[in-house]
Amino acid sequence: MRMTYGKRLAAATLAACMTLAAGMAQAIEVRPFEASAFEAAKSAGKPVVVDVTASWCSTCQAQQRIMAELAKKPEFSDVLVLQVDVDTQKDEMRSLGAQSRSTLIAFDGANETQRTVGDTNPQSVEALFASTLKR
Repeated sequence: MRMTYGKRLAAATLAACMTLAAGMAQAIEVRPFEASAFEAAKSAGKPVVVDVTASWCSTCQAQQRIMAELAKKPEFSDVLVLQVDVDTQKDEMRSLGAQSRSTLIAFDGANETQRTVGDTNPQSVEALFASTLKR
């Protein structure tokens, strides 16, 4: 069976995150975006970051390096990252109100807490991740 482009991208990102977080009991979970998984995570009150990405996007790659560093931090171990492939998931982008690649959207359960486009500042991406955590 042939893997789709989006699944290959998600698998490569997951492998990178897991490699960088080796030795940790838990790491940020990275999966391809599926509406059912997104709704279930929001309903369960899970912290979620939606990553609208493309493998050819240098800004997206920079964001993914930042997220790999965040995976090393125990406070983010429960965050679920759902990746929307900008090339193949246009309907999903529209449903999220995302208009371009390198968009990160944070949710604390059902509540959107923060959104950014093109942000490659490690501190502000970390703040976006922190906004998903219940206080």
